Amino acid sequence: MNNPLNSIIFSGKLLIVVIICSCTGILCTKKSAFSPAELLFDPIPETHQLNPILKEVSGIADSKINPGYLWGEQDGGNPTQVALLNYDGTVTKEIYLKGIRNVDWEDLGLYNDSLYLADIGGNNSVRNQCSFYVFAEPDVSTDTVYAFRKIDFQYPDGAHDAEAFLIDRNSKDIFIITKRDQPSLVYQLKYPYSSGVNMLLKVGKLDYTGVVSAASSITDKEIIIKTYDKLNYYIRDAGQSIMECLTNTPVLLPYIKEPQGEAVCFSQKSDGYFTLSEQGLSPLVNLYLYKRK
Repeated sequence: MNNPLNSIIFSGKLLIVVIICSCTGILCTKKSAFSPAELLFDPIPETHQLNPILKEVSGIADSKINPGYLWGEQDGGNPTQVALLNYDGTVTKEIYLKGIRNVDWEDLGLYNDSLYLADIGGNNSVRNQCSFYVFAEPDVSTDTVYAFRKIDFQYPDGAHDAEAFLIDRNSKDIFIITKRDQPSLVYQLKYPYSSGVNMLLKVGKLDYTGVVSAASSITDKEIIIKTYDKLNYYIRDAGQSIMECLTNTPVLLPYIKEPQGEAVCFSQKSDGYFTLSEQGLSPLVNLYLYKRK
């Protein structure tokens, strides 16, 4: 095994769990029956009410050029805007994206100084062709984004509903993870992207379904795959591809179940992770920050 790992010793009815951590504090996730996530992140999050409420946030990303702020996008049917959210929950401003359609926006990521907006949803699994919109991260003074790149793609085996993606920061390959397939499937969009319609490559599957968001740390060494009720946490070994990493058995991170939690991201400093929910039937929406210990 490549990661430091816990060893489990059985003696009659006695279960002794010995956790051996490396000096980096990173735990292995391969085929482990024990979930030591509480050793990494505080199970009691820092909590702030979103004000004013954004009803359908389905993707967030921690800003690089606006420290102390998150980007948020809302689901299909909402205005073509991204919102800048203070860590204290205050919605500071909304920035208009001119020339972009919000068919079914479902996730958001900041990679290599660019925001990737994923128009990849499809509740009825009828969209065989979907898109990413890519644009330079705006600063807080921006009112409208005019310049962006549209990346169109198509599934090789018919339409799917997807709400999550990851990008390898080195290769720039994009990995799209489906929601409603049993189990969730993983497709790869290889770089360089075509100016036409890119054909995805089916590269694997997860051991579960219902994926609604995904995030990787700034180093690409940590990955979170979110479902409505769980945060599945993976450690990526050196030289390991994203898909190889996702074949490991994840550990579960601390998570307070939200009304309809569809957004997760790591902080830029890798000192914690944020979650944010759609409003659903709740009278309020909370922004949660789970800090690294």
